Amino acid sequence: MTLKHLALAAVLAFGTFPALAQQAKVAFGELNQDTTLPVEVTADRLAVNNADGTAVFSGNVLVTQGEMKLSAAEVLVKYAPDQKAIDQLVATGGVTITNLGDAAEAQEAVYTIDTGVIVLTGNVLLAQGPSAMTGQKLTINLKDGTGIMEGRVTTTFVPGGN
Repeated sequence: MTLKHLALAAVLAFGTFPALAQQAKVAFGELNQDTTLPVEVTADRLAVNNADGTAVFSGNVLVTQGEMKLSAAEVLVKYAPDQKAIDQLVATGGVTITNLGDAAEAQEAVYTIDTGVIVLTGNVLLAQGPSAMTGQKLTINLKDGTGIMEGRVTTTFVPGGN
């Protein structure tokens, strides 16, 4: 168990900082994701709209970038104004994101490629080994491997198991 995990566990177990009930910092994936790696998307269907610079992947969508995987029922791809790069991925319908041993589930996720930030909203569940945390919003920064859970945060941890 890392010092960061011990500190979080102690705070959550003993309630010494009541403000953390609404917001908690977490590590995600134990690595710094290289957000410049290629993004691969597979799905059952693809619809492209050149007029507004979007594409919609639907049906068993799987997005991979390095070790990170995102699955959802539908992913809207928003391209940069020059149409040469992906700006954002907006995933809906049973979103699951995995990175090494960590997994997060939510109703929706917005991944902004350039910043390396993923914002998950709606009944968010973060599982890290035997520990779990729930809230309404999880913001993950893939460049530094950290995240912030917000909105009536609840955590379950196994002492000595992290």
